[in-house]
Amino acid sequence: MTTTEIDAQQLADRYIAQWNLADAAERRAAIEALWAEDGTHVLQPPVEIREKAAELGFDHTTLEAKGYDAIETRVARSHERFVEKQGFVFRSRTDAVRLDEVVKFGWEAVSGETGEVLGGGLDVLVLDDDGRIRTDYMFPGA
Repeated sequence: MTTTEIDAQQLADRYIAQWNLADAAERRAAIEALWAEDGTHVLQPPVEIREKAAELGFDHTTLEAKGYDAIETRVARSHERFVEKQGFVFRSRTDAVRLDEVVKFGWEAVSGETGEVLGGGLDVLVLDDDGRIRTDYMFPGA
């Protein structure tokens, strides 16, 4: 699939779905279908973490996971913490837009019991020539 064939909202929905997958094999297959092999997930941590890092002298406070294995670990740990332990379900908002090889969309973390929105954020995906995620910039709380 080329970037010209990519529907922004469908990509956002598939991207968010990987975070909700409980089965490790399904999650890995989703990651390999979505991401470039050397893709990079870049997270801007919440402000309290950035402030603590700055206090320790860290100017660069983003967190990165690169490649299938690191991304799989990141998604699995997020699933364990937020979906399994806290009962969240992640869902994309219906605001996905695409400009050339860049897709931007918002997402929400909702209570699996009540449907109440408990958090969310913004993702900016940069796609490669095959339509896979080369870089994902995640901004929780945005």
